[in-house]
Amino acid sequence: MTDDKKNPEMETASSTEISQNKRKNTLPNFLISVKLKYVKLGYHYLISHAMYLFLTPFLFLVSAQLSTLTLKDLEELWEHLQYNLVTVVLCSTLLVFLATAYFMTRPRAVYLVNFSLYKPSDDRKCTREIFVERSRLTGTFTEENLGFQKKILERSGLGQSTYLPEAVMTVPPNPCMAEARKEAEMVMFGAVDQLLEKTGINPKEIGILVVNCSLFNPTPSLSAMIVNHYKLRGNIRSYNLGGMGCSAGLISIDLAKQLLQVHPNSYALVVSMENITLNWYFGNNRSMLVSNCLFRMGGAAILLSNRRSDRRRSKYQLIHTVRTHKGSDDRAFNCVFQEEDDKGKVGVSLSKDLMAVAGEALKTNITTLGPLVLPMSEQLLFFVTLVARKAFKMKIKPYIPDFKLAFEHFCIHAGGRAVLDELEKNLDLSDWHMEPSRMTLYRFGNTSSSSLWYELSYSESKGRVRKGDRMWQIAFGSGFKCNSAVWRALRTIDPAKEKNPWMDEINEFPVHVPKVATIAT
Repeated sequence: MTDDKKNPEMETASSTEISQNKRKNTLPNFLISVKLKYVKLGYHYLISHAMYLFLTPFLFLVSAQLSTLTLKDLEELWEHLQYNLVTVVLCSTLLVFLATAYFMTRPRAVYLVNFSLYKPSDDRKCTREIFVERSRLTGTFTEENLGFQKKILERSGLGQSTYLPEAVMTVPPNPCMAEARKEAEMVMFGAVDQLLEKTGINPKEIGILVVNCSLFNPTPSLSAMIVNHYKLRGNIRSYNLGGMGCSAGLISIDLAKQLLQVHPNSYALVVSMENITLNWYFGNNRSMLVSNCLFRMGGAAILLSNRRSDRRRSKYQLIHTVRTHKGSDDRAFNCVFQEEDDKGKVGVSLSKDLMAVAGEALKTNITTLGPLVLPMSEQLLFFVTLVARKAFKMKIKPYIPDFKLAFEHFCIHAGGRAVLDELEKNLDLSDWHMEPSRMTLYRFGNTSSSSLWYELSYSESKGRVRKGDRMWQIAFGSGFKCNSAVWRALRTIDPAKEKNPWMDEINEFPVHVPKVATIAT
């Protein structure tokens, strides 16, 4: 046998030996990770139930002491109280006063009665191939920038069934005020009609209206269009939010929450959407072309209530809202900016600093949110690590709290694949936690402020939402802003009773989303 020939038996034995060595090296690491996981769970359980563990012996001692009391002891206690009638009355009055003050000053509970989503008709569907073809037929983009848009779209995470308005996809395009109003009415009225049908309330009962649309602000306003269409009452408190980016939906929720604190027995209607028609970019500045590839039609209508009688029929209760604004930093302020290019064509420019700015805003937001939602076990670990690094100058990594111990469901704004990848890594989330956001981006694209509601609706349609579950909605927007809302499910959601854009096709999801979806042109 020559040296350059290999013996198959020796090769097999060698490969077997290598695989055994790999098992020896990997198995202990796996076992260590499993052990650490259970150690952490045990620590979390111990700290979370420390109060009960501490009070149990005390309760036993109190019970033992009470069991020794006789009827004579109780009679003596009663006689003692009779001689101190003034003290008893004063103490009782004080307790009643304090209890009344507590119940009068505590925040009113805010309930999410129901919400609905707009699903455009099938003739508005835009495949990746149609997008590239129509972009070419407009004749406004250079070949290099057509290739750039194709490359962005292939890596965007968007599927073949997203929606665009007619005015943008016709050849030639027809972006005008009339078409923009037509799109706005179609989205807003479509979502609100479904919501009124679901809840069965009379439009005259709505006392608060908040509408948000970042880039389309006609006169009369979008909120006035809703008031006119549904003939809402004359003393309605109406607000129209513009220019606040993709996180404006949560800003609207926070504003409605604040208004519901001072207006008892009220309903608040929140409508979140974006308008594509007048905000399609027909230039060749690449920083402005990215939004063309990501943004799609969509909208949501949400009904909030502070009536105690609505708790039983409501889906969720609003627990916290946390808003973070980094606008004082010039880099953050300029990273998403609507302006004219060198040819005078208006578009939204996305800076290369966007991901870094978003990371800083997220860090600030979760630093505020963490103490409100994280269990004591995670807060303690974070505090100990912080003290070790700052006070004792120990070279250890900053401890990133495990938000999976605080929430069962995560609704992360489907702004783009890069944003979702970054948050999945930073928050150490699983594919299951990211599934609603990724599937929403794939099926509907970036629908701006309404994307969070498509994601929550996905979890409902999958039958994942159980009574007591906690949801974290988090969104980013121009300015630069990062906003959060925390909800608690008041009942288990039965998918069979739901009517939303997912239900006709939910069994097809989740789907595999390739890193690069090649477009044949």
